[in-house]
Amino acid sequence: MRAVIQRVVSARVCAEGREAAAIGPGLLVLLGIASDDDMRAVAYLANKIIGLRLFDDEDGRFDRSVQDTGGAVLLVSQFTLFGDCRRGRRPSFDTAAKPDRAERLYEAVADAIRAGGVAVETGVFQTHMAVESVNDGPVTLLVDSTKVF
Repeated sequence: MRAVIQRVVSARVCAEGREAAAIGPGLLVLLGIASDDDMRAVAYLANKIIGLRLFDDEDGRFDRSVQDTGGAVLLVSQFTLFGDCRRGRRPSFDTAAKPDRAERLYEAVADAIRAGGVAVETGVFQTHMAVESVNDGPVTLLVDSTKVF
């Protein structure tokens, strides 16, 4: 799994002309799922999202997590994170999970984050979406479980 994690003041996603989900302060997470991802990757990524210390403490240091701040997560599926652009001009998505498997693992990540006590809103899986965010910082990180397992 690959995730682009952004600290936000607010974020929302619209699908089919209407707002599907929105959060205030917290994290916008764009999530890509690989064909060989499994529940180990789900647990790893959910724990990272919950526990990463990306929010300032009283001294202005990154020492608080989204869980510590009571923030929320907006989780948006984005298979294009597994686009391979090394050859040609059109990305290859051969390593991205097929939609049925990806949706199950995407929902598992959302459930695992909720089980960690963090509110989660989600985009609409396999739908064209408009994602809006007000980045805070900006603070943006890439997390890739394929580099761990």
